[in-house]
This record gives sequence, C-alpha cells and structure tokens, in this order.
Amino acid sequence: MDAISIAGAMVLAVVGGWPVTAGFLKLARSQAVRAVDAAESGGPAPSEGADGPGSADGPEGAGGPGQGHGPAAPPPKTEVLRGGLLIGFLERGAVALAIFSGQPVAIAYVVAIKGLGRYPELKETPGASERFIIGTLASMLWAASVGVLTKVLLL
Repeated sequence: MDAISIAGAMVLAVVGGWPVTAGFLKLARSQAVRAVDAAESGGPAPSEGADGPGSADGPEGAGGPGQGHGPAAPPPKTEVLRGGLLIGFLERGAVALAIFSGQPVAIAYVVAIKGLGRYPELKETPGASERFIIGTLASMLWAASVGVLTKVLLL
C-alpha cells in the first residue's frame, strides 16, 4: 500500500472520527432517544425539550408545576470523562493502524486498556458509562470503516 494514502487515511480515521463521535453523543441526548427510552421503561415520555417545562430535566422537576412535590430537584449531573478527546484520537489511530498492519486482534487490546483505565469512573456514574459505550463504539466503528475501506480501495 502507498505510504501517502495510508497517512491520509490515518488522518481521516483519527481526526474525522471526532465529529462523527460527537454527533452520536448528541443524538444520544436528543428528545427522540429519550422518548424511546421512556417508552421501553414504561415511564412517561418527555413532553418538551431537555430544558422545557414538563420534562424530567426541566426547571419544574419531574412532577411539573403545581404538583405539590416541593422545590424542583436539580437536573442530574452529567459527568464528562476527562481526557476523552485525546483518548479518542489515540484509540482511532490504534484501530486504523491495527487494520492497516493486518493485526485486527490488537483492537481487543485497545478496548481492554480503555475499559480497565476508565472502570473506576464508570462504576460510579451510570451516565458517564453510557456516554463511554456510545463514544467508544462510534469512534471505533469510524476508524475500522476507514481502515477497511482504505485497504479495499488500495489492494
């Protein structure tokens, strides 16, 4: 394979995965996904945007205005894992490199290292755990897709 093509594909896999992963994380926070989650759990569907009245995250609390439930509870804290951007770049680079070098089993090492390194934080915050899984899958699928497509086109 051509070294310049591989270098370009590496840049695409590493940097291009950033907006892809961010898009999936934004989708996971969307109103439509919350409505599906509520329907699956049997709970009430949110009626407006994340910050609007009547939603579980709204300023009125889960009970809505005038429900006699006391003061509104603050919205749950969404934990953002530190270092995620840099880890994502490294992860996508490692996945693409593993595919280019014909060692896809190395991807398992990347997953294991990332999971073990984040385990203490993920154990304590379920919201961060969900973001971790969504971000990791989106990131790795992007890098693997770029790697496989590049190999197919260059062979």
